[in-house]
Amino acid sequence: MDSRTSAQWARVRGLLRAEVGDSSYRSWLKPLTLLGVDGNAVRIATPTRFMRDYVNENFARRILELWTDENGTIEKLDIEIQAEPAKRERKRMAAAPAEPPPRAPEPADKAPAAAPSGRAATERNGGDIGGPLDPRFVFGNFVVGKPNELAYAAARRVAESPTATYNPLFLYGGVGLGKTHLMHAIGWHIRERHSNRRVVYLSAEKFMYQFIRALRFQDTMAFKEQFRSVDVLMIDDVQFINGKENTQEEFFHTFNDLVGNNRQVVVSADKSPSDLEGMEERLRSRLGWGLVADIHGTTTELRVGILQSKAEHLGVAVPPKVLEFLAHKITASVRELEGALNRIVAHSTLVGRDITLETCQEVLQDLLRAHERRVTIEEIQKRVAEHFNIRFADMHSARRSRAVARPRQVAMYLAKHLTSRSLPEIGRKFGGRDHTTVMYAVQKVEDLRQADPSFDEDVELLRRMLEA
Repeated sequence: MDSRTSAQWARVRGLLRAEVGDSSYRSWLKPLTLLGVDGNAVRIATPTRFMRDYVNENFARRILELWTDENGTIEKLDIEIQAEPAKRERKRMAAAPAEPPPRAPEPADKAPAAAPSGRAATERNGGDIGGPLDPRFVFGNFVVGKPNELAYAAARRVAESPTATYNPLFLYGGVGLGKTHLMHAIGWHIRERHSNRRVVYLSAEKFMYQFIRALRFQDTMAFKEQFRSVDVLMIDDVQFINGKENTQEEFFHTFNDLVGNNRQVVVSADKSPSDLEGMEERLRSRLGWGLVADIHGTTTELRVGILQSKAEHLGVAVPPKVLEFLAHKITASVRELEGALNRIVAHSTLVGRDITLETCQEVLQDLLRAHERRVTIEEIQKRVAEHFNIRFADMHSARRSRAVARPRQVAMYLAKHLTSRSLPEIGRKFGGRDHTTVMYAVQKVEDLRQADPSFDEDVELLRRMLEA
């Protein structure tokens, strides 16, 4: 590849980054690789099928426009899949098993190359003091979006730095948003890149159990040696030791010793340090010393991305409308979202039925029922406006162009079927329209659904996402 083409690609990437922002650029555009220019076609590679499809849908047209500005002979953009060998290996290691991973010793090729002096004391106490790292949880399959970009970037920095940084790193957020995933990913990355560093990951509950055990057998010196000889200590769900004064006291001294000796500490909780009730003030203060990174609730775009990534790892083709339906219906927990997808895929595999919106609703009826809520006309209007890319105000306006009138008719149709409002009431919610206008809209949408399968699919998707 000549230097001129490389320079053009660099300028295109720079312009894309300025247009889409750092978060989207890092997630979708930075991983792209330029393969070359063949005649009037530019060839670009992505590491996964999911990424290729997303880039094709959202960025391909703009990439081609920018290339054309750089080189007038370019007329076509080809996006291929070309995973790097290392990424393929990580993907193989991270593939989810059919059942929960066994609580067995960690793979030999992932274990630290050399055991520090504290290892002997650890073995006298019945094995490693930490828990095993889950091979599914690596940076390569963590889907990044605006709600988690700070936590992800901080975790990567900690994992890549040969010494302690952001000490401690405190990750907090709700259940199932990715805290544990990031902690395991830090552990795997350090073991791969800095195998001489001893990494210990465990829950706060297990830390307390180890401490109580040491007290019981009058072996607290061995306990102190174990935990204060590690290079990286990661404690998950530290809120568990709230109110447990003796455990907090020992954790406080362990924390001080490690940080004082420039050893890395990573902690996670469901709340920020200042909000941990039942935690000693001095410990709350120290937990907030380094970098506190929160993980917000997921956005719809991020949930769709997580589902697409999960489906790809499972090796199953799931219709986009099913993924979109799940992303809109299950919003609280990524863990619950992935569990729903696992159930759908298992049902399809075992029963032999295609994955459709109908089977999805049938298989997940108990889960969806838990997320049921009463739908309002305003919510219908907002959802339909968003789906058809028009303004919410157009639902009440006098505009009669097809681009506006058709979505408005769909919203009236859904209001008729999903709410108990009368036709005159629905009409008033749409800019004071007459009930006969609503009747006409309902009939028109029903006719179009019978005549146009694509339109019928759109309306059905909206109905399933909205209905209670």
